[in-house]
Amino acid sequence: MLSASTHRPALTGGDYLATARERFLTADSLEPSHVRAAILASWSRSRSWKVAADHIKLDYIRDPDLDTPLTHSAMPVLRNLREHLEGQPICIILTDPAGVVLTRLVADHDLERHLDSVQLAIGFSYAEASVGTNGIGTALEGGRPMHVFGHEHYAENLEDLACAGVPIHHPISGNTVGAVDLTCWRKDAGPLLISLAKTTADQIRQALLIDGGLREVELLQDYMRACRRNTGIVFAFNKDTVMSNGYARAVLDPDDQSVLLGQAVEALTSPRRGPVIVNLPTGAQAQMYCRAVRADDPSAGGVVHVKLINPEAQRMPFVTGPPRPVLPGLVGSGALWLRGIDMVEAACEANEWLALRGEPGIGKQSVARAVYQRQHPGGRLRIVDATDPDWLATVRTESIDLETALVIRHVDQLSASQVKALAAVLRSVRNADGPWVAVTFHEAREGAEFAELMRLFPATVELPPLRHHIQDLAEIVPLFLARLAQHDRVACSPEAMQLLMRASWPGNVEQLWQVLKRSVLRRQFGSIQPDDLPPECRTVSRRLLSPLESMERDAIVASLFDAKGNKAKAAKALGMSRATIYRKVHEYGIIAPRS
Repeated sequence: MLSASTHRPALTGGDYLATARERFLTADSLEPSHVRAAILASWSRSRSWKVAADHIKLDYIRDPDLDTPLTHSAMPVLRNLREHLEGQPICIILTDPAGVVLTRLVADHDLERHLDSVQLAIGFSYAEASVGTNGIGTALEGGRPMHVFGHEHYAENLEDLACAGVPIHHPISGNTVGAVDLTCWRKDAGPLLISLAKTTADQIRQALLIDGGLREVELLQDYMRACRRNTGIVFAFNKDTVMSNGYARAVLDPDDQSVLLGQAVEALTSPRRGPVIVNLPTGAQAQMYCRAVRADDPSAGGVVHVKLINPEAQRMPFVTGPPRPVLPGLVGSGALWLRGIDMVEAACEANEWLALRGEPGIGKQSVARAVYQRQHPGGRLRIVDATDPDWLATVRTESIDLETALVIRHVDQLSASQVKALAAVLRSVRNADGPWVAVTFHEAREGAEFAELMRLFPATVELPPLRHHIQDLAEIVPLFLARLAQHDRVACSPEAMQLLMRASWPGNVEQLWQVLKRSVLRRQFGSIQPDDLPPECRTVSRRLLSPLESMERDAIVASLFDAKGNKAKAAKALGMSRATIYRKVHEYGIIAPRS
């Protein structure tokens, strides 16, 4: 069984939880600490949607679409899970992104009859807006795994059940394509239920990647490789997907993009090879190179590199200033980046406390500030750094101001006692009408204190490192240069941009800012050239170097430049052997200038 010998009351729906639910529904006062924050937030949404708490009546779709990539990939995984759970009173459910049940696998007749009575069956939608707080709908609404046990359900008909739902994200696009849910009797529920649901969702995601995503993976790999090698216009396509870099979106009119895509499809199926000259609707002319991902299978798609006949037009995005921001002070159009921002916006709009996770330097604070500014123009946002001496006193003072939002940085650097003190302060102001609070951290800390603090934050969003949306450099670099140099006096040459694209940026956006800052000091007018970039841009190391390692790397890069790329001469000038310099070049990922 998936039950445990002992359960926490919050997970088994004890009498006090039933009382808390009753008080919430009757508008009596309710202590937030009596109910998990994620559940309380879902109850509030359910009430705002006017979901009935005393009965269940759902719309029915007679023939939901079962012929989808999700069902094809998921069903073998779910059938295998059912075999492993033989004899267990557990129901396995797969839904579409709207919470409509696509399949239900259950062997226990009593549980099956009860699920029929609450309409948890094929064709019915268990979206949160339809039935209130439940494992399927609340997981889809929050975009993250969710367990709902007993009286945590909004509808009283579900109080005898326990469910654990996990959204299924497409392995390529990142879009939510459905959810997997495990439902059992409340008395049988245990902590392994949510873990098993997470594992099942991961297996389905892998199956999607293998079954329907191999071509997309190949296309994505070829596209990313082309983006690293070329700073010009790059796009990739197959019958289901179109990808284009920021440069293409900045330079090309939508009509031009449409014509190029049509010509690329034709070129891919044509026996003729070589560049194609295309006259664009805007009057410009382009030279297009199209390469198939698989030479024997045109349906696998292709990668296209486009050069505008007028070379000045190709440089335009790096000269005319930054592109239009997606949020105040932010740019970027990578799928993972935009998905993270969308999730932060959803939490802020719902006044849901937020935990922002990610590597140092990726812009967690900037995202929180930009989202809040867009949703609350003129609102006051206070940034508190947990490494400052008086941080806790500042949090106490600012948290009582209902008009001030708080972003608390670096909470993973606090000691256990400090984490406990912060949780106590925040718990005292945690209510539906209180201030919006966000915390940022790199990695979750071990220990009960940090876990207790995280329970106050029902929404957790992980922002991607820069290397996972490297194509956004075409938008970020012009924005940073506009801030560093007035009147667009400094641009980035395509050659320098190519080096920036090839770097892996272990220090993320903050490292990029410092690199451009140093480059602008060397080139205050005109276009930044490769020689204007600091030595670290000649490396593709995936880790941050120590100060001593950085000095050694810079010395090797400088010596290679002086020797015009000749490693033997560079090694002799540095007093090291040829074997050593070859090893160091590989270790630091140095891109040596050509001899």
